[in-house]
Amino acid sequence: MLRDQGGGCDHLEVLLSLVYRLVRGLFGLLTVLIHSDLSKDVELLVLRQENQVLRRQLGGQPRWGHVDRLWLTALSRLIRRCRWAEVFPVTPATILRWHRTLVSRKWTFTDKRSPGRPCTRRPVKALIVRMAQQDPTWGHRRIQGELARLGYSIAASTVWEILHAAGINPAPPGPTWRQFLTAQAHAIIACDFLVVETVLLKRLYVLVFIEHSTRRLHLAGVTAHPTGAWTVQQARNLAMDLGDRIAELRFLIHDRVRSSLLPATRSSQLKDCGSSPRCRGHRG
Repeated sequence: MLRDQGGGCDHLEVLLSLVYRLVRGLFGLLTVLIHSDLSKDVELLVLRQENQVLRRQLGGQPRWGHVDRLWLTALSRLIRRCRWAEVFPVTPATILRWHRTLVSRKWTFTDKRSPGRPCTRRPVKALIVRMAQQDPTWGHRRIQGELARLGYSIAASTVWEILHAAGINPAPPGPTWRQFLTAQAHAIIACDFLVVETVLLKRLYVLVFIEHSTRRLHLAGVTAHPTGAWTVQQARNLAMDLGDRIAELRFLIHDRVRSSLLPATRSSQLKDCGSSPRCRGHRG
């Protein structure tokens, strides 16, 4: 009986010992947690004081790098707004401004291209100057057209600036009408309608062509009622009579005739009838 009572006492002592150790361990854990939070608070206070001292020494706002901005933006979601001014070094407006800056940099392409128009290459500039020197009558627009034929896309204003910088007149005076006729006599043909009154007072219209270089006169046709279709047909007949010599004719000179007859003497009509592929009309 005494042994049983002694055994019960042993069990009670073991149970009390376990309870004591468990309570002691819990209190120890709480103490560690309390000391851990306290040490973190102390560390934060020290870092905050150091930050204030550094700001006073710098005398201005610190410059945040890209990594710093990314880190502060990520930590901003973990801090309550009520404690933002006490803990965080930047305001929410600053973080929004950083985001707007990133968006504007993504959709802005000014950094990828140089400002202003692209510079004209030196060989092209030398070619423009050489064209102007070889033919002084060519202006900047004529030179631009010749460059376009060669495959160089350049504005007329750019040609003007290059010629002006080289001391060449960008718009020289063109040749006079007499000079033009003398220089292009072999490539000029003129046409006109002559009016003939018959004995019976009937009016007839005579279509004539004249080669400017040889003064050779071609009588195309006579009619009392000239029309556009009739004039075109006479031009076709003349083109067939001239044969290969029609390729040398580049310019067509005609008088101010009626509007019903004028389309027949235009260069587009002559092109259709096969006269001269480069024929251009000039009104006297």
